[in-house]
Amino acid sequence: MPRIRVIKGDITKQQVDAVVNAANSSLMGGGGVDGAIHRAGGPAILEECKQIIARIGHLPTGEAVVTTAGHMPAQKVIHTPGPIYDPARPDEMRRLLANAYRNSLARAVEHGLRTVAFPNISTGVYGYPKPEAAEVAIETVRRFLEAHPDAIDEVRFVCFDDENYHLYLAMLGGDEVEV
Repeated sequence: MPRIRVIKGDITKQQVDAVVNAANSSLMGGGGVDGAIHRAGGPAILEECKQIIARIGHLPTGEAVVTTAGHMPAQKVIHTPGPIYDPARPDEMRRLLANAYRNSLARAVEHGLRTVAFPNISTGVYGYPKPEAAEVAIETVRRFLEAHPDAIDEVRFVCFDDENYHLYLAMLGGDEVEV
């Protein structure tokens, strides 16, 4: 039975099949989680990202692609750009953020990656309100796991800050939940 866990920590240190990168659409690295993953994984991640961008031009918001994890303990990185929050378009923001989680899990299944660690996508410089983002993340992951119960063993929400950590714990009712 797939598990959903919440932990406070550094996503670049997770020993999982895949970590998800809250990337930008250029896949060229940046700040926050994106910069941390590129620094921890080393140049191999950027080289694969450059090859992907040479083929597709840019990665649309909510879509996802897979690269090596380089020097990190994970096997792969799933890159997905979340939405830059626009309060005038809440329904579209919710749809795009859900797509980022759903498409990341779909790439994991396609690549046989059974344990996946997510950051809190779009809640940093992209400005998505943390409570709403946590609700979208949990709801989307739960629905995906219910629809594909044998495809993923564990999803971790790796929270870097206390606010997200406590939000996820409260919404999930503890540090580990059976789905």
